[in-house]
Amino acid sequence: MAIMALYSAATGMKSLSTQLDVIANNIANANNNGFKSSRANFEDLFYQYQQQPGTPNANGDTRPIGLGVGVGTRVSGTQLDMSQGSATLTGRDLDVYIQGNGFFQVKVLAGQGDGLAYTRTGNFMTNQKGQLVLNSNDGFLLDPPISLPANTTKVDISADGQVLATVSGSTTPTNAGQIQLANFVNPQGLIQIGGNLYQKSDASGPATLSNPGTDSAGTLQSAALEASNVDPVKELVNMITTQRTFELNSQSIQAADQMLQQINNMRR
Repeated sequence: MAIMALYSAATGMKSLSTQLDVIANNIANANNNGFKSSRANFEDLFYQYQQQPGTPNANGDTRPIGLGVGVGTRVSGTQLDMSQGSATLTGRDLDVYIQGNGFFQVKVLAGQGDGLAYTRTGNFMTNQKGQLVLNSNDGFLLDPPISLPANTTKVDISADGQVLATVSGSTTPTNAGQIQLANFVNPQGLIQIGGNLYQKSDASGPATLSNPGTDSAGTLQSAALEASNVDPVKELVNMITTQRTFELNSQSIQAADQMLQQINNMRR
């Protein structure tokens, strides 16, 4: 009856509202270096069958089809798009771009998961001890830690992750440490905790650390950052499509309401 159409259309509007939230978040972070966009995936709900397919009819023949009506849709999950963002040249020594797979591992607050988080945003700076930290409000420490010597005037980061520091009064760089990258079997299973940071989950699997350019890890490029992989044109098209589909669901509710109103008027 029309009452089922009301509930089905309502599930559609609720799911589309969630999709619009995801799209709005993508657009809001279009200029956020290292940000990875998400998409909402949908699935239909269960079906009410008045006649099952394959059951025999009055003549003993098997029904080739059944009579079933679905009861709507829902969002089955939000999926991260881990595709590569373009390189943005900055000219800053401590900006690092990952070409390929991998995440920088940083130490976060002890109460956050296992105390480790992962990011594609490689804008680093030094703290009061000369250690490399994320250029953010919290200044999380790069792990494994790397400390630059005092009076460092120039830093070169090689493609394989070696950090070479040149100090004042010297022309010969010294090796200050090795940047390693973390990889996951299923990076889409990472948990987003804000601040361009991710944490591992049972779905992502454990982190595997390796030097850039080895195993499945990508290589590094200094003086550059990874831009967001959000495609504004695609997101705008998705937003328009979502809005139009939302309107169609609202029209389904109006049509079901009118049918119920006509049924009620027949009783008068």
